[in-house]
Amino acid sequence: MTTLPTSLPGGTWTMGDLDVTRFGYGAMQLAGPWVMGPPADHDGAIAVLREAVELGITHIDTSDAYGPRVTNELIREALHPYPGSLHVVTKVGARRDDQGGWPTAREPHELRRQVEENLASLGLDALDVVNLRLGNAEGPQPESIAAAFETLVELQQQGVIRHLGVSNATPEQVAEAQGIGPIVCVQNMYNLAHRADDDLIDRLAAEGVAYMPFFPLGGFTPLQSSALSSVAGRLDASPMAVALAWLLQRSPNILLIPGTSSFAHLQENVAGARLTLAAEDLVELDRIGREQAVG
Repeated sequence: MTTLPTSLPGGTWTMGDLDVTRFGYGAMQLAGPWVMGPPADHDGAIAVLREAVELGITHIDTSDAYGPRVTNELIREALHPYPGSLHVVTKVGARRDDQGGWPTAREPHELRRQVEENLASLGLDALDVVNLRLGNAEGPQPESIAAAFETLVELQQQGVIRHLGVSNATPEQVAEAQGIGPIVCVQNMYNLAHRADDDLIDRLAAEGVAYMPFFPLGGFTPLQSSALSSVAGRLDASPMAVALAWLLQRSPNILLIPGTSSFAHLQENVAGARLTLAAEDLVELDRIGREQAVG
């Protein structure tokens, strides 16, 4: 952790040599429907990005596959030249097809091209952090990542990438990546209802590696949603506020990247994450992830 002052909930974390706010911003929702095409409100998207920086956020998550190219180009239009404190985290390893799918693209020549495309669309000479997106739309898949990750390490050695991470990865793939080169972050699906990475989060915290959960309210069963809503109602807060606050309190290495295309929702997310959960709240919320799924 660092001691840099910030008014954002959660304080800050150090990824490699990058000091970032634990409350970040995910840019995916700035693209059009199904993360394809331009936003319905271009000026609104620009305003959201600028407001994120005005709020003190120093960590923006994106990918050139979003749009494709749309979110990166919006980030560049809104924020370039970038403040020295702002760090952009991007992903490679998947492309978009004409149907809006996410076919894998992890051959060495594909990864090199994607890194070049991210550099161009963001207007950068080097990318702060590049996550290797693994698995597929169904989730992580058990397979070796050596060839793909070694390609990114080579690009890092060439100076066009500063730090590396993995996304949509199994614990075994995280370990495999760490055996090839240092990583500063892991980005996986994790929330109150999906707790498969509990042990991984704790291990990474001990190693000083950041963990970025996506879908903070994704995949809840009706029973789990009802339990979360009950806690939120008692606390006079929204379910999203409780979910974000729980993640921040779950472990100091968890970095939030909630996405929104709405100026108001961005401010609501920041305010909601400030919620302090009491011990009895945490006990009740912990039960959500242990409930058996029901139809």
